[in-house]
Amino acid sequence: MFFYVDESGHTGSELFDATQPVLYYGVISSDVNLDVLAEDRLKPLRKRLGVNRLHATQLGVGRLSTIAAELVAIQKKLDLRFDLYRVNKPDHAIICFYDQVFDQAMNPAVTWTSYWTPLRYVFLLKLASLFEEDDARLAWAARIDTNRTRANEGLVTVCQRIAGRVEQLPDARSRQLIRDGLMWAAQNPDAIGYNVGHQNDIKQISPNIIGFQFVMKGIAKRILQRGKRASRIVVDRQSEFNKAQKTLSEFFAAVSGMEGATGPGMPKVSFAGMPKTPIEFAAGTDSAGLELVDVYLWLSKRLFDGKDIGAELMPLIYAQRHRGNTDEVSLRAIETRWGRHFAEMPPLEEMSQEQIEMAREIMATEEQRRQIAVRGLLTT
Repeated sequence: MFFYVDESGHTGSELFDATQPVLYYGVISSDVNLDVLAEDRLKPLRKRLGVNRLHATQLGVGRLSTIAAELVAIQKKLDLRFDLYRVNKPDHAIICFYDQVFDQAMNPAVTWTSYWTPLRYVFLLKLASLFEEDDARLAWAARIDTNRTRANEGLVTVCQRIAGRVEQLPDARSRQLIRDGLMWAAQNPDAIGYNVGHQNDIKQISPNIIGFQFVMKGIAKRILQRGKRASRIVVDRQSEFNKAQKTLSEFFAAVSGMEGATGPGMPKVSFAGMPKTPIEFAAGTDSAGLELVDVYLWLSKRLFDGKDIGAELMPLIYAQRHRGNTDEVSLRAIETRWGRHFAEMPPLEEMSQEQIEMAREIMATEEQRRQIAVRGLLTT
């Protein structure tokens, strides 16, 4: 199989650009080499439009519509499949905050269940409801600050701000656990290890690389679905993130086929189907596959933004309704996915008295451990 990857909405580590709040990745896959077989079909279209390349942003809906029938024919003839992945950048800042501050291995005021089981998503969403944009901005600024002292000051400020709003939460246990976790972090910022150590580390937590993880998992899913291997993976060339993308793809290749458990009720970490084929980087002007994915990505982004793409171009996207895969990093996606999970959970099997007593002992021991850390806070 052949894969072509492009992105849109790139702002690097700046997550709060109101004009580009979402990072998009688009992936076209085909059983044939599009850089060879699509090239001959695109040449006359470029000539008709008087361009060297079909760049959707420059052509717009009007000019693209004049070649819509030919693009639909290419889609059918070459059996194109388009996958779309999104990262909501402001939400990413809050998710990163929870992942660091409420990591139970570093923050003893946090319960084991609120980080290592699906309850983490319940607490994440409750915590997120207390954030204002200024808090998320400061949290992210501290996260990517290589100066530990300055980053800790920002972390402490955010924790104190959010802790001051926990009374807005409707249930007492959530108020207790979130306040305790925040105040322990505020009083022990060095133990949290919140900020990155080096400038290059910022790329590893950027939306670009988080989104590229979804790209690689999506390629693995396609490989498993089709029962084929990846012959080529072509990624749009750009200077800032290609090196980090290459490093990530090499890691996935090294662990291909492995899987492991995370926590009770949590999805397994699976690297089944991960390609071992090295990714390639190419300019969009040199790849017909990248040229096509640019068009699909631009049209999809317009639809998500509530903009019209015209009746002529709609068949390109409509045909992917049952063929394309999609995923998203956002608080809304977490709420939708895990809200459904909790709603569909089967009732617990009846527990024996012995099991009930054992569960109570485990919970009491865990709470005792947590209370030691909390008592330390109260006397500090």
